[in-house]
Amino acid sequence: MALTGPEKAVLLLLSLDESAAAPIVAELDGADLRKLREVAAMMHAVPASAIDEVYSEFIGRGQEAVAVPRGGVTYIRRLAARALGESRSQQIFVDAPPTGMERLNHAPPAALAAVLENEHPQLIAAILSQLDATRGARILEGLPPALQTQVLARLGTMTEVPAGVLEGVASAISAELPPPDAEAAMSVDGVSRAAAIVRKLDKAMAGEVLTQLSDQQAEIAAEIRRALYSFEDLKNVDPRALRTVLKEIPNERLVVALKTASEALRNHIYSSMSSRAAEYLKDDLAAMGSIRLTEVEAAQREIVEAALRLEAEGALSLGGEQDDLV
Repeated sequence: MALTGPEKAVLLLLSLDESAAAPIVAELDGADLRKLREVAAMMHAVPASAIDEVYSEFIGRGQEAVAVPRGGVTYIRRLAARALGESRSQQIFVDAPPTGMERLNHAPPAALAAVLENEHPQLIAAILSQLDATRGARILEGLPPALQTQVLARLGTMTEVPAGVLEGVASAISAELPPPDAEAAMSVDGVSRAAAIVRKLDKAMAGEVLTQLSDQQAEIAAEIRRALYSFEDLKNVDPRALRTVLKEIPNERLVVALKTASEALRNHIYSSMSSRAAEYLKDDLAAMGSIRLTEVEAAQREIVEAALRLEAEGALSLGGEQDDLV
């Protein structure tokens, strides 16, 4: 199939250096540039037999299809900006929907890597060959390690890419990406936030809500109950109720739990004991050496869970902020 005039014009411009192509573009009017833009975006593989001898050196390595070099529309637009100025070039090109490759070139690397990891290494390499090196590196980082090696090997041996085919693939891939105006995800500690809300509920209502949740999703309800209290919250517990809790805890676990406790909590716990027991506890704490934070946190959690269990059994009321803790 013979090439059309606009197709020949695009191939000619794309084969020239910018310094040679810019004066040619300067002679074209807006309608001509729009036509070149459309052809550059839509041009598919070109039969080698149909290309004039003028292009033979440029496409000599082609067989049945040749690559369109220099990025197609992007290159045409850059030439237009150089020849006509950015303002006029913007007027000509701004109304055009972005090509598939342009959309990929502006997609978040992590999102693009997630889509590409299911594609063939050769196709991924072809996509990366058309992207900025920094963006390509971020995308490669997001691929599985085994795939990274395959893609890099394919890219290292690549010499040309069928532009028409690549644009079609790029359009299909870009369609799988999140919309460009999609909001970025924000991390949320759901359990902590749920617990904070429950703490502000009326105590009766909070108890009813958690009871109903336990019937439907017991594990989540248990996590929220645990998050209602921190070890430090025990300083708000009545000394008599705190004594009931401490009876359930081996002394050595209490010592470990107090390792990172605030002075206010330590004094509150001491005040719930006899003077002699408090002195023994202080001595044990002073004699304790270094210990892993994970062990301290585990001991603190044991004490909090014991307090929650006793409250659930009706043995005590923990109270707390405005007496609305559950």
